[in-house]
Amino acid sequence: MVGVGYLGRFHAQKYAQMPDCELAAIVDSDPEARERVAAELGTCALPDHRTLLGAVEAVSVVTPTPAHFTIARELLENGAHVLVEKPITETPEQARELIRIARDRQRVLQVGHLERFNAAILAAEPYLESPRFIECHRLAPYRERGTDVNVVLDLMIHDIDIIQTIVGSPIESIDAVGAPVFSDEIDIANARISFANGCVANATASRVSLKTERKLRIFEDDAYLSIDLQQKILTVIRKRASPGEPGQLPVTIDERSFDQGDALKAEIESFLACIRSGTAPVVSGEAGLRALETAIRITEQVERRPRGENARTGVAARA
Repeated sequence: MVGVGYLGRFHAQKYAQMPDCELAAIVDSDPEARERVAAELGTCALPDHRTLLGAVEAVSVVTPTPAHFTIARELLENGAHVLVEKPITETPEQARELIRIARDRQRVLQVGHLERFNAAILAAEPYLESPRFIECHRLAPYRERGTDVNVVLDLMIHDIDIIQTIVGSPIESIDAVGAPVFSDEIDIANARISFANGCVANATASRVSLKTERKLRIFEDDAYLSIDLQQKILTVIRKRASPGEPGQLPVTIDERSFDQGDALKAEIESFLACIRSGTAPVVSGEAGLRALETAIRITEQVERRPRGENARTGVAARA
């Protein structure tokens, strides 16, 4: 484990609980953090990731984004498989370099887009046939943690990854607005993404809301899927194949709830399984690059707009 801050500590706990791997060491530049987590999990604490080079088989990199590239590159070059948190790197060029090294060394490079392992998303997959319109809301209260990147790279990138995976078509155009509110970075943003196959996605992300919400709505020609990613609820509303009774709605409604589960554990288990089997990860480096490129396009468009124009366009979060 490299990086045992808020999220990295959870990664370390999952590895320590797994019977078929050994948590060999944790690395963090903060002496107090690394010693505390090492004592909790009964493992070795190290100040520098370079101590791991050539000594371990797999590493999770859960550091601030600016450090992802250098750490992941050195680990891959020295034969380690790498699970790197999202966003994969700061720039697409850096991501392409990691992808190249992983391919040349035949190492697994997985990106931590955790929502791909959400039980409600997995349950929705069989119903996804030909999405026409997708709407996403990812809202959260303001916290200092995570503000090293803007809200597009911090929160919206989860939905960007899901949307692009579902649609499976090139992006034709993006129209985005946003604004900083409590930090120097963009704290709230909205993006309308049009795809070559005609699908349109509307994504809103905010880290200045009064409540937490993670919802995804998908509209197809004869169906509507509502996915509550936070509560793990999938609702599928479909047009009836034949007329119902008089006064009956012309649709069938199927709502299912799922156990909260442990998406992070599932993500790490999948990572380790890919290493053992030599199969491609669920969220590859290429998928991480694709989401990063779109997030950067959205960020650049927001930043190009005059501040007043962003405000007039009406970017607003649900309270």
